[in-house]
Amino acid sequence: MQITAAVSMERDPHGELVLQELELEAPRADEIMVRLVATGICGSDLHGRGSFHPRPIVLGHEGAGVVVEVGSSVTKVEVGDHALLNYIACGKCPTCVSGIPKLCPHNAVLNHSGARADGTTGLSRDDQVVYGQFFGQSSFATHCLANEQQATVLDPSLDLTLAPAFACGVQTGAGTVANGLRPRVGDSIVVIGAGAVGMSAIMMAHLLGCATIIAVDVAPQRLALASELGATHTVDSRETDNLAEAVRAIVPGGVQFAIDAAGRTDLTETAVACLAKGGFCAVLGLDMGGGSFSLPHYQFAMTGVRVGGFPGGLVVPDEFIPRLTTLHAQGRFPVDRLVQTFDFADIGAAVTAAESGAAIKPVLVF
Repeated sequence: MQITAAVSMERDPHGELVLQELELEAPRADEIMVRLVATGICGSDLHGRGSFHPRPIVLGHEGAGVVVEVGSSVTKVEVGDHALLNYIACGKCPTCVSGIPKLCPHNAVLNHSGARADGTTGLSRDDQVVYGQFFGQSSFATHCLANEQQATVLDPSLDLTLAPAFACGVQTGAGTVANGLRPRVGDSIVVIGAGAVGMSAIMMAHLLGCATIIAVDVAPQRLALASELGATHTVDSRETDNLAEAVRAIVPGGVQFAIDAAGRTDLTETAVACLAKGGFCAVLGLDMGGGSFSLPHYQFAMTGVRVGGFPGGLVVPDEFIPRLTTLHAQGRFPVDRLVQTFDFADIGAAVTAAESGAAIKPVLVF
């Protein structure tokens, strides 16, 4: 069938992103076709324009919509179901079976090669292959194919234009706090970077009863929103020469938990410097430049601090997303405060807003 898609998010001579007509094949036995109602723009989509992905490619990996066709062996969803799409994992390896699909060893091939595991893609233009299957879906399009295991069936009462906000970035921040760090009531945490990931971590820390929640960013409007969403203190990192000291001035001795959601290696080192003895730093931001960070050996050997990554919050989407949507329906996880919607035709403006930080969670609406 013919669909409209943003191919490689390429701009015309006037700087506008161009939408193109493509052909999308029918679902295979274990696949579904989804008519997209909305899809989020995430940092991974912006990074996806780099040379490490084949081109031309359709990006997008926070798609939400209505299932319009299913393959012959599909049992998880039915035509007419409302679904939120996530990343794809093999579902068969020991890691997937143990309940940590985000660490599937086949992740790179399945999510970032631009094709299925067998090298094929369901997209074409004028009989030429167009790469897709980005995170197994390529949702910057009016319709997309996905494996049935990627789909989380949603309550029809949930607004599908809001549904993408529960995908990649939000589940990473919220899942890291809830399932990874697991703070106790009264604990303290600093979150560096108040984007979608950081804000979600702040909301979850507030929900779980952290007594001190410090939000760090360079944008006053984001810090103001962080305060409304649960942060007890805010720090504009432009206004201090020593961020760790500023945090320790709020919590003498250091915080129990720190999250680096900014993707800068120097801030990873700073996040660790904010920790009390035995503290845990979660590294969530991505430094796509291949940078590294260093920490004093003594700090690990004698203070018991820990540093770890939690890709995707290490959640199982089918379990975690319904919990978040229930909390949202109860008014306890106001993810809608992060969302700014754009018509799909205005994808250029949405990308610009995402790159500049003007929008925390841009959502394209079809």
